[in-house]
Amino acid sequence: MTRRRLLSGAGLVLACLLALPAWAQGWPVRPVRIIVPFAPGGGVDTVARLLAQKLGEQTGVPFIVDNRPGGGGVAGTTLVSKTAGDGYTLLVSAPEFSINPGMRAKLPYDPLKDFTFVSQLTEGQFVLAAHPSVPVKTVGQLITLAKQHPGKLNYGSSGTGGINHLAGALFQSMAGIRWTHVPFKGAGPSTAALLGGEIEFVIASTTGLLEPVRAGRLRGIALTGLGRFSELPDVPTIAESGVPGYNVSGWYGLYGPAGVPVEIVQRLHAESRRALTQTDTASRLVRTGNTPVVSAPEEFAAFIRTEIDKWIRVIKAEGIAQAE
Repeated sequence: MTRRRLLSGAGLVLACLLALPAWAQGWPVRPVRIIVPFAPGGGVDTVARLLAQKLGEQTGVPFIVDNRPGGGGVAGTTLVSKTAGDGYTLLVSAPEFSINPGMRAKLPYDPLKDFTFVSQLTEGQFVLAAHPSVPVKTVGQLITLAKQHPGKLNYGSSGTGGINHLAGALFQSMAGIRWTHVPFKGAGPSTAALLGGEIEFVIASTTGLLEPVRAGRLRGIALTGLGRFSELPDVPTIAESGVPGYNVSGWYGLYGPAGVPVEIVQRLHAESRRALTQTDTASRLVRTGNTPVVSAPEEFAAFIRTEIDKWIRVIKAEGIAQAE
């Protein structure tokens, strides 16, 4: 009796293991939700929607972007961490995923254990932009004005503890100035505030600022990375404009909750690579300042570990207070 039960149990386990690939190969058979933990209109939202459109076309199943802003990306990220690892809820996030472990005394999830890493999607940089009414056209003029009026100039970001916030804090430290950070619930709202003249500056992705800067509705002062952006050839980098060594880059990545079967991860990775390396998609990304980067899942996981360590060091060095 015991032997028969053991054999029966072993047979059931084997059957389940053999059935898993067939089930996974059938993915997706219903709509897939992509959580973006930031407001619509920012760079991560733009890239997520482009990816969702392509994945939907390739698989024949809708991929639906669901914006869940709040807490610097924590709200939407937490939501994904609590869902089933069946491949039908995904996360597209920004550097805040690796920043929040250093910014938050407590997180409702473990950034390394509660997620399945699929791939880095893109890398890019940000623009320091000004409202046209501000008498500043260069980094040097900004530094001079900020020193004349310490704490009086405001720069907006996508939220406290976000990459845009830290980019401004790092600039403050390296340039020897003092200006005031004004957090918003996403890059889109911060850009809208700048367009409306509510703040003087913003640091946001090239994706969201390209068209307003081109149209003259905003003034591009400098780029945060080490190289210039082909779509804004006259905008220099901060590093070449009097703050040598300054460098902040951005990236977007694709995740699932923990436990997504490896077959689904492989399929999702392959479909993402196919989507982002198509000529039309790649050219659209490049035009917005994003270079496609489709890394292997294990490479992406190692990258995230490195990024978490890096931002913890920066947050401590800059004395940025942790949130609860």
